Amino acid sequence: MRIGDAAVIDPRGLDALIRILGALGYDTMGPVVQDGAIKPGPVAGVVDLPVGYRDEQAPGHYRLTKGDDQSVFSWAVGPGSWKAELFPPTQELWRATVEGDEVTFVQPEPPTAPIAVIGARPCALASLDVLDRVMRNNEVADPRYAARRDGAFVVVAECGVPAATCFCTSMRTGPGVEKGFDLALSEIEKGGQHFVVRVGSERGAEVLSLLATASATNEDLEDRRTVLAAAVESMQRHLDTEGLPGLLARNLEHPRWDEVAERCLACGNCTLVCPTCFCSTVWDSTDLDGSIARGRSWASCFELAHSYLYSGPVRVSRRSLYRQWMSHKLSTWWDQFGTSGCVGCGRCITWCPVGIDITQEAAAIRASDGAGRQGGPALFEAGAAPPSSSEEVPPEDVEMSPSERSADA
Repeated sequence: MRIGDAAVIDPRGLDALIRILGALGYDTMGPVVQDGAIKPGPVAGVVDLPVGYRDEQAPGHYRLTKGDDQSVFSWAVGPGSWKAELFPPTQELWRATVEGDEVTFVQPEPPTAPIAVIGARPCALASLDVLDRVMRNNEVADPRYAARRDGAFVVVAECGVPAATCFCTSMRTGPGVEKGFDLALSEIEKGGQHFVVRVGSERGAEVLSLLATASATNEDLEDRRTVLAAAVESMQRHLDTEGLPGLLARNLEHPRWDEVAERCLACGNCTLVCPTCFCSTVWDSTDLDGSIARGRSWASCFELAHSYLYSGPVRVSRRSLYRQWMSHKLSTWWDQFGTSGCVGCGRCITWCPVGIDITQEAAAIRASDGAGRQGGPALFEAGAAPPSSSEEVPPEDVEMSPSERSADA
């Protein structure tokens, strides 16, 4: 087997693949049904995967149904992403103990086994690429993330049944995938359930060579293309990305932000389910025995503490909180990391309690581009002259903390 080769396996072959990865020392993880949703979890074989399950998604709506068929990947995405396996929601960074005049620092031991992800969607692979830019390939890498990511073996499951909230075609992150994986699976029902397996790395070739496989025929490859074409055709949501970063940058005072603020609860659900949000906070705790622990937990730009400066939070209104999240995701992320922060998975739409749809919000701003006051000095389009430093910012453009508002009153 070589990179670029394709083979065919049946469900027993998929089961053998999982078991072989476990025997090679990998911590095998995959999609599992838990708490009424499909989430990442430990898997030892096909029996642990969501066989026969389908998801029903809409803005603010998610339901799982169980059919009688044996399809393994007839669902889109659940609330949990693979980010949590590489960048845990809460983790201890170090612990210190004090004995007399001596202070001893100890870091927790890293996981002993590398992770093997079975069934990651193409949009999930794209989200890992985004996180890599932030946490592994940036000037200062996160050693915990990098170590876990470098050892990961990724088996992608291409998507044949996108949810009603998916828009991966707009972000060019699915439903198929061509690179970045070790092995890629395409589930085919025509002619009996089987999987077309493509090799994406030398590690993938080595693992696949341990399986009993059949050569993929031209018909098998055509069946794969047919499945993906049907998925593209069934995509219900789209996001026009043409000039989107500049569009949002010049519409910071668009009245649409006020409209969305009337619905937004500032709950932060969108940031919790997003597979690329990486904000975190660092905290210290002291035990009664005198030991000290420093840890890190996920944070959200919807928290007031996220923009806290010396006198209080800079962003205090739901308008400014949602605007920060959406404009960072679709606009200023390009300035920082050379890519969009959105992969089109649709989780933020499904898991928003009030069903706010990021694709609709972007479309509404595009439809009335320029409404309201223009963007401030910090954000202007490439090639355009920045506003003069002598221009005064209207007082209503500055968001004050509660204490400042009280003093001003």
